[in-house]
Amino acid sequence: MKILAIDTSCDETAVAITHNTKVVSNKIWSQAVLHASFGGVMPSLAQRQHQERIDYIVNRAMLNAKCQMLNIDAIAVTIGPGLGIALGVGINKAKELAIKYKLPLIPVNHVEGHLLSSFVNSKFPMLGLVLSGGTTMLCLVKNIGDYEILAETSDDALGEALDKAARLLGLGYPGGAILEKIARLGDPNKYKLPLPLRNDKIKNRFSYSGLKTALVRLFSTIKDPSKQDIYDLAASFQSTAFDHIIRVLEYHCSQKVTSLLFGGGVANNILLKSKLRKLLKKYNIKLHVPYTKKLNGDNAGMIGVTAYLKIKNQKLKLEDFYNYESVDRNPRLELGY
Repeated sequence: MKILAIDTSCDETAVAITHNTKVVSNKIWSQAVLHASFGGVMPSLAQRQHQERIDYIVNRAMLNAKCQMLNIDAIAVTIGPGLGIALGVGINKAKELAIKYKLPLIPVNHVEGHLLSSFVNSKFPMLGLVLSGGTTMLCLVKNIGDYEILAETSDDALGEALDKAARLLGLGYPGGAILEKIARLGDPNKYKLPLPLRNDKIKNRFSYSGLKTALVRLFSTIKDPSKQDIYDLAASFQSTAFDHIIRVLEYHCSQKVTSLLFGGGVANNILLKSKLRKLLKKYNIKLHVPYTKKLNGDNAGMIGVTAYLKIKNQKLKLEDFYNYESVDRNPRLELGY
């Protein structure tokens, strides 16, 4: 099954061509530089840039795959969660193509895309961990489309917290990747920051608001911080933030699983993957991450693969996906749609 997939959930205009679980072409145009001066994503700007670039990225993806529309079996599109006006651009383009070429239109959950970006044909159930700019979630993957949320954020997502910490330290936006590089030069034990939700007995949530506030207060006490101070603060914040993930995850490692699927932009972080592997080794659980870094960030390759997996594993029929009017954006879409 060849699928043309579109994702405009935030500030990346992404289009991919997938063949079953293989990503044939995966084109992304990032707006990060344009939003940097605002310190975050400006929704109206994101919408305008998606509108200006979507046709170009569709053409690039098709050319890269050496594919024509007559070779496409279905269109897949992200309907949420994400920025509503940004999602609308991708959905409108997907509908336009589906109507013009009389193709089925498959709606896909963006978070499910991150979750299944590292999917392997392994034994169910599995654990699934998604860490991105807007999502911090641990779930039990009972089957494709059948998920039980074990823990999720009650305030800031991890990726969002890392970006905010980087901005506070003057490292720019988006800050997670920059913070990781700077943290390698620092001492993670130099500053003691509070581990979030230390006293929670039932570990079914994540929280980064308090840790972020603690960093703000600590930073305000350091007069004329040196470069080394910034390095140490970055390392201390990142290490504590990751220890919170590890602590909650370990509570749920008693689940009878042999695999953990890990996806989302934060999955590119080398230190976090090292901490995860060390923990999971104790419980004989194998860590699975996407085979390329490009599949960790927002992209359409994961959307096409997820659409295929849902059709295949749930034994759905393509002829059931011609109700174009029912496909609409849902900025707060929950996992399991």
